[in-house]
Amino acid sequence: MSDVAPSAETMQTAPFDARFPNTNQTKHCWQNYVDYFKCIDARGEDFAPCKQFWRNYHSLCPNSWIEKWDTQREAGENPSNFTV
Repeated sequence: MSDVAPSAETMQTAPFDARFPNTNQTKHCWQNYVDYFKCIDARGEDFAPCKQFWRNYHSLCPNSWIEKWDTQREAGENPSNFTV
């Protein structure tokens, strides 16, 4: 039995994005991560379209990357500019 609690949202694979046509989805993963935080900075966490970026990066990115980036972002050490 899984120790993970079921979420209200179902996980799905991110849809095709013409900006990332290759098999390697690393840039697609990173871009969705950055876009999510830019979106919530601009519109707030309750803005529904931001959730699509969240679902995409959680679908594409390994959990260890997300944890590392979250730690870096919270410490102000992430190399990306998260402001709009």
